[in-house]
Order: sequence, then structure tokens, then C-alpha cells
Amino acid sequence: MPLETSFGVRLKALRQKHGLSQAALAGEEISTGYLSRLESGARQPTERVIGYLAQRLGVDRSAFFAPHSSGSLSEAVSVAASTDGEDGAEALAAELAASRNEDPLLRWQALWLIARFRHRRGERAEERTALEEATRIADGLELAALQCRSRTALARCLRSSGQVPEALELAVSAHQVAKESGLAVSDTGKALLTLVSVEAEAGRLPDARAHVDELVALVADRSDALRAEALWSAATVRSRQGDDDEARDFLRQAMDSLDSRVDPVLWARLRLAAASLYVHARPALTEEARRCLEEAEKALSLVGTPLQQQELLTLQARLAFEEGRLADARAALDRLETDRLALSYRDRVRLRTLESLLLVEEGHREQGLAQLKKLGEEAHRDANLDLAAEIWRILAEALEKPERTV
Repeated sequence: MPLETSFGVRLKALRQKHGLSQAALAGEEISTGYLSRLESGARQPTERVIGYLAQRLGVDRSAFFAPHSSGSLSEAVSVAASTDGEDGAEALAAELAASRNEDPLLRWQALWLIARFRHRRGERAEERTALEEATRIADGLELAALQCRSRTALARCLRSSGQVPEALELAVSAHQVAKESGLAVSDTGKALLTLVSVEAEAGRLPDARAHVDELVALVADRSDALRAEALWSAATVRSRQGDDDEARDFLRQAMDSLDSRVDPVLWARLRLAAASLYVHARPALTEEARRCLEEAEKALSLVGTPLQQQELLTLQARLAFEEGRLADARAALDRLETDRLALSYRDRVRLRTLESLLLVEEGHREQGLAQLKKLGEEAHRDANLDLAAEIWRILAEALEKPERTV
């Protein structure tokens, strides 16, 4: 690693370790822009700047150039694993980038923590990069549990990005590793959860149903989050097969099985899932959807991530549309920052579908219909066959409706 790059990486890691912002570290002697360029490696430090920054951080000058050891990476892993804050994860990413440590197990653990951090922030490209390297390391170690976990997480990441064929290959492999190695129920169950979601996304509903029934039987004796997710997954598959009554029954079981104190985030996500099922039903079950969204909103105001807030706002917009409150639907959509969406591929497509329907209702019929046609073609091209079928159905219904006079 070039000197200026290694200096910048080490400087950033030390700054974050001390809990300082760039402005706080820069002080009055240097600008934050200059400090930012130092951290990125775009500028080389002078001797005076090195001395100034060392004094501000309370470290010896050699700290910026000390060789990275297993100890420094271990320390960063420990800090990141023991805090929910972003600083620890950012410092770990900087430390890993600069580290020459060759311990593959330690590097795998660092990558795993970084991937989880990227996932929470909706940074799927960065999450994928971390998981791809983690998968390569796990394969080199030939440790079944790490192979299964890496493949499962990478498949889930790819599915959320709409890369279904690649996700399916990894999900099948993760499930195969889990079964052949006799891994614990937690690993096997999570591999099955991911496999079912990818198969459903790919339109392989008979396979998804067989695997989700296997999953529900596997976790039948449990009373934890994994069982709730298994029941949720069964509801999703039934819904995509058109069996809405059984889907709602599975989802009610999932919601009843989980206490909000055990996993408040999953508790809220289950209610978002139920609201989605109700609001996309034909006809839409608006009263039930509203009740679920109100419960989810209360919980997410305390524990929600930006992604879940986006999911909530999207469903609130859909509910407003179904109730004929077009101005409220448009206002909810306008609150979403479309250039910073962390939604899954399916939810992004459904959001764009709603925007198209709003255009039709607002008097821009041709534009809205053209967008729906394009979305259906894109979903079909991306091998999301059941999603494509849903869009074609919506397009057909829109074509049958008389043109609205505005």
C-alpha cells in the first residue's frame, strides 16, 4: 500500500477510534477538506501536519506508520462487535483495508461484521463486496458453518438487488452444505429461509412451497424469531400462489408467536409484511392494513432503521391510493428520497408501479401506462416472473378503466 494511502487509512482509523469528527480533529490549523483529502490518500502530509495531528490525537508520530498487526485488527473487531454504533464498524473497515494480517479466520470475522453494518445502512454494493471475500475465505478454510453463512448472506444480498439467478445458485449451495454437514437448526433454517425467498422471486413456487414446508417442520418445536420468520416465509409463498386465506393464517401465526420484547424490529417487520399482504389483496383489505401500519409505525419510531422507515412510507402511500386519497399518496411518495432508496428490488418495483398508477389517476394516462409496460418488461427480463405477472395484471386493469377527467 502506498505511503500516502496507508497514512490516510491509519489517520481515519485513529480519528474514529477517538470518537472525533473531521472538524473536531482539524481544529483551527487545517481545513476539514484538507483532512478529508489526507484520509482518502489524495494528499500527502507534511512533517508539520503529521506533528499537529499526532498532538491532536495524543499519539506518537509513529502511530500513523506502525505496521498493522493481528492485534490491531483484533482490537478493531472486538470494538465493532461490542457496539451498535457506526464508528466501530467504520474504523474496522479502515483497519481491514490497511491490515496486512493474514489470519483468514480473523479477516472472515471482520468482513462478516462489516457486511452486517453495510446491510443495516442499505449499502448493498459494499455489502456484496464484503460477503464475496468472506465466501472466498470460507471456501479456502473448508469450514462448513462459515461456508453456509457466507453463501446464505450473499444470496440474500443478491436477491434484494434483483440478481435472482446468481442468488439462486448460492442459496442452493448453502442449503446443500448445511444438510450434508449436519449443521445446527439455526444455520440450516436460515439457509432454507433464503432459498425459499429466492425460489419465490424466481417464480419457482412449487420448489419454494416444498422447501418452506420443510422449514416450518424443522422449527416447529421452537418459539423464537426463526420460527416467526419461517411462518412469514410460508405466508409469502402461499400469497404468491394465490392462496391468500392460508397466507393470512400463516402470517397471523407468525405475529402471535413473537413477543415484541424478544425482537421488536422483527415484530414491526411482521406487521409491515401483513400490511403489504392486505393492501395488495384484491380487493384491498384497507382496515386491516391500516391497523398493522399503525402498530408498526409506533414500534419503528423507537427501533426502526432508515430502510424500514422507507418500507413504512411506501405502504402508507399504497394504502392512501387504495382508499382514494390520491393527494396523500403523492405526498407520501414525495417524502421518499428516490436517490437514496434502500428498498429491496421487489419493493422498488412496486413503488414505481404505484407511481405509474398515480400518474394514470392524475390525468397522465399514457405516461403512466408506458411506465407500467416498461416495468413489466424489466421484471420479466430480470427473471422475476411472478412480479412481472403482477405488473401485467395491474396494467390490464388500468387499460380497462375509463380515462379519468381531471
